[in-house]
Amino acid sequence: MSMQKITTQSQDKTSKYDGIEEALDVSSEIVPETKPEPIVPVEDPTSTREQLKKDYEYTRGNLYALIEKGQEAINGILELAQESEMPRAYEVAGQLIKNVADATDKLMTLQQKLKDVNEEQISKGPTTVNNALFVGSTADLQKLLKNNSSDK
Repeated sequence: MSMQKITTQSQDKTSKYDGIEEALDVSSEIVPETKPEPIVPVEDPTSTREQLKKDYEYTRGNLYALIEKGQEAINGILELAQESEMPRAYEVAGQLIKNVADATDKLMTLQQKLKDVNEEQISKGPTTVNNALFVGSTADLQKLLKNNSSDK
């Protein structure tokens, strides 16, 4: 009769690795997992403005570079189109001119978006609402209205 080893769930989890641990001359422990506390970002309004300014300057610089390269490419393709007199060269020149015009439109759109964002930041400040409230009876209100209308 052969003996069978019956494992139970209550048995230590490392017991099945005891033979491996002895062969490798190491010991192991089960370390409970600890969850780190989530980091909550604190939004600093000055850093948001600085990031906005940095992004604006970066995008603006890229658009300027694209427009300048586009102008150089337009000059080159127009020379090529005039020399070769091929319709395809003129078509490419037309498309390039359209792309440069689109880049200049994007530059103007960028200016407008920055202006809108700055206006939003300014308008988020406190606003004053003045409401006139009459406290009294309806008879007092009628007298007041009658006096105001007769003064005019």
